[in-house]
Amino acid sequence: MKLSNAAIADAFEELGDLYELDGAIVHRVLAYRNAAKAVREASVSVAALARENRATELAGIGKTLQEKIQTLDRTGTIPATEKLRAKFPPGLVEITRLPGLGPKRARLLHVELGIDSFQALRAAAENQKLRGIRGLGPKFETSVLAALETMEAQPSGHAPPRVLLARAVEIGEALAAGLERIGGPGTHVQLAGSARRQADSVKDLDLIATTSRPTTLAKSLGKLEEIESVSSAGKAGARARTHSGMAVDLRIARPEQLGNLLQHFTGSGPHNAALREAAVRQGMHVSEYGVLEDATGTTHTCVSEEDVYTLLGFAYIEPELRENRGELEAAKLEGGSGLPELIGLGDIRGDLHSHTIASDGHNTIEEMGLAARERGYEYLAITDHSASHGFGNDVSPEQLRHQIELVRAANARVEGIELLAGSEVNILPDGSLDYEDELLSELDWVIASVHTAFGASEPAMTERMITAIEHPLVNAIGHPTGRLIERREPYAIDLDAVFAAAARTGTMLEINANPKRRDLSDVHARAAVRAGVRIVIDSDAHRAETLQNMRWGVATARRAWLSKHDVANTWSWAQLEKLGKQPRQ
Repeated sequence: MKLSNAAIADAFEELGDLYELDGAIVHRVLAYRNAAKAVREASVSVAALARENRATELAGIGKTLQEKIQTLDRTGTIPATEKLRAKFPPGLVEITRLPGLGPKRARLLHVELGIDSFQALRAAAENQKLRGIRGLGPKFETSVLAALETMEAQPSGHAPPRVLLARAVEIGEALAAGLERIGGPGTHVQLAGSARRQADSVKDLDLIATTSRPTTLAKSLGKLEEIESVSSAGKAGARARTHSGMAVDLRIARPEQLGNLLQHFTGSGPHNAALREAAVRQGMHVSEYGVLEDATGTTHTCVSEEDVYTLLGFAYIEPELRENRGELEAAKLEGGSGLPELIGLGDIRGDLHSHTIASDGHNTIEEMGLAARERGYEYLAITDHSASHGFGNDVSPEQLRHQIELVRAANARVEGIELLAGSEVNILPDGSLDYEDELLSELDWVIASVHTAFGASEPAMTERMITAIEHPLVNAIGHPTGRLIERREPYAIDLDAVFAAAARTGTMLEINANPKRRDLSDVHARAAVRAGVRIVIDSDAHRAETLQNMRWGVATARRAWLSKHDVANTWSWAQLEKLGKQPRQ
């Protein structure tokens, strides 16, 4: 039986948990967790790589871990796991996976109270015994009971995790390219579904293909190295699963039906439902097979999506807008379309948030500048972390003064791009900044961000943010809600009040394009612009190659209905510098 990447990752995660329960050094625990992440995200069979002694090509997999994969593949177990399992009650390992608990606390509870099962944990929490353990307290008891209730309310088994858009698109584009290569001339494959709509994260992949050899193409899906297994394959398409655990649905369309199929499998469920309702009111029925005209019984097939929307009385709706957020009303052809002309990646003229080796980046000022120039940018702001960033290297006031000199010198050397001296300044809990105004005034660009004390109350966090927004030297607020997609919820904050303050002061709000953040979100960015806020899209690049993160920020802006007129860094630096902090007209 094939050893899947998910099984290897699960084994490494369990071994990491067991080592932590056993009190192993943190580096050993992290090694297994990092290895599990690398294996789970791998696009090819890691077991197959290990059989060829090539698993070490993956980041975080050394010779020792490769040998463990080989042993797991050969015997179905890892001896170190069996040895550690024997040291702890089975229920204790399960407890480690409860959100908010983890192996360290599970071990503490076992030592102090003998807790070795979910039942024992619930009883201890309900009887207020957890609060007696040093470092825990009543709040911990409440969170444990809430986590237990959430776990019990969920159906048995767990759905595969959603994948960040950037990774999903990488896998989907590799599958499409592989199928086109196998299918040969005349075969075309493209992504549909939530990946094409550029959603934050993706549950599965939809591929739409046209080919002269449909059955052959469908059966070829399993030949791609990204595919772990194929559950069905025939003339209409195939269903499969990647090594990273994503479900893949390949649909094969006749050329004359491509528009119908692509529209159907791109639109969100709510968008398609609203489109069907609109069609019924006109005496038509829409499906993936065509548009049925009730009066004549004729089914219209459409070569393009434009034809589908035109037939139903709408202007073409870009994939990113198909979420049933007013796009159908705006797209009605009678009276002219009210859809926006969406911003494109080519509209971006500069990047105003990047890091170098001065803080937690990986490239020099000059290397970042050359990479930005290669992307066609007119300007790049170097915004290393400020004095109280709290992790990685950070820049003291004295170092920032030196950094300004370095940026000026690099700007003189590198032609064809303006390098700006800036800083990503930490917003302290009281809303103040961690550099004096005299130093901040020497910078070309100041972006202020929250990096600490995320657990503040909504009133406190809102006041903190507005205080920073009102600072006369702050040009923009970075990643304004602090969210990490699929990992961390936004902190509690009154965004309506934040938007009002930003609009009043002319302070810009960022769409941080890091694919893990995309913050502001599409919904919040749209609301901000409606409130009169000016948006800036930044890569938050920490190395030269991640300047390309801009792609995901622009995708968020498109989902937010933004045009280039809503985004400040579609302007020249001269225009931006002249604008300063002026409220939007």
